[in-house]
Order: sequence, then C-alpha cells, then structure tokens
Amino acid sequence: QAGAWPTIPQNANQSPGRSRIGFAEAFPSRSDDMINEEPQNAGPRLLAGGNPQIPKGEGNGLVRDYIVAMPGWKSDLGRRLDALIVATVPGVHKAVKWNQPFYGNEGEGWFVAFRCYTKYVQVQFFKGSSLEPVPPKASKHAEVRYLDIHEDDELDEDQLRSWIEQASRLPGEVI
Repeated sequence: QAGAWPTIPQNANQSPGRSRIGFAEAFPSRSDDMINEEPQNAGPRLLAGGNPQIPKGEGNGLVRDYIVAMPGWKSDLGRRLDALIVATVPGVHKAVKWNQPFYGNEGEGWFVAFRCYTKYVQVQFFKGSSLEPVPPKASKHAEVRYLDIHEDDELDEDQLRSWIEQASRLPGEVI
C-alpha cells in the first residue's frame, strides 16, 4: 500500500550467533534491588540535621528509640541528657512530640525538650526566661530559651541540672 511503513523482519538487526532478548529479560526487576526502597530494618529515618523521625507518643520507650537513633556523638549526649533529667526530676513524664523527646510533670505540662541539628543538639527550656541565669540563646517566643551543645563543648552538668530543677518547678507548657 502506498504510504504504509515498511515491515522490518524481527531479527534484522541481530548479529549472527546472538540470541535476541528483551529489556525485561536483560534487566529483571527484583524488589530487593530497587534503590528507592527502604531497607527492611533501617530503623528511624533521619530528618534534616540528623534529627530522628520517631512516632509521636508517650513513654520511656519512644524516648529511648529517639536517643538510640541520634547519629554519632549526639546519641551519647542524648543518653547523658536523659540520665541527668531523670536523676534531677524523679518520676519525670516522657514523650516524643514533633520528633523530639519532651520531659514534664504528668498532667502539668512540659518543661524541657531537645533535638538534633546538623552541628549541635539543642536543649529547649519552655519557660527559660524565668531561669537563673537565663540560658544563653533567645527564641522568637519570649519565654523559650535554648542551650546549643556542640560536639567539642564541655558540658556544665551542674548548671544544666540547676536549669532542669528550676524548670521542673515552673508551670509546664501544655502542648
């Protein structure tokens, strides 16, 4: 017929002695080879700055999961912070909210939290402007103050303990 495309034999471009296989046969897809899939036991995903993504909820187990998932030196610091808070405020109530551990007095609100950033761990005192001395870093929220702890910083545990104790006696932040 006029205007019809010519018919090309199926094996016209095949070299002698070679069998022709299709793309699917040459590159079989197996789910364990896919790059975009998460490994089966990858643990929590790390968000921007290395902050672990942990489901929201109450209890020590979720806080422990967060601390274990903190990358590198930050995990050791997380354990130190948790131990210091627990020793300073016996019976402290724990939760994970917005991918960070929160500590408070049950039914009375939260007084401190911390989270990972790329180069430091930030401790957040929700009523920090009422602490003596006031923690060093201001927030856009008037009452909130921060302490940024970098890998090589020497942690003043006495000062931190004092802030934790003071914060635990103030009215907590209800979130």
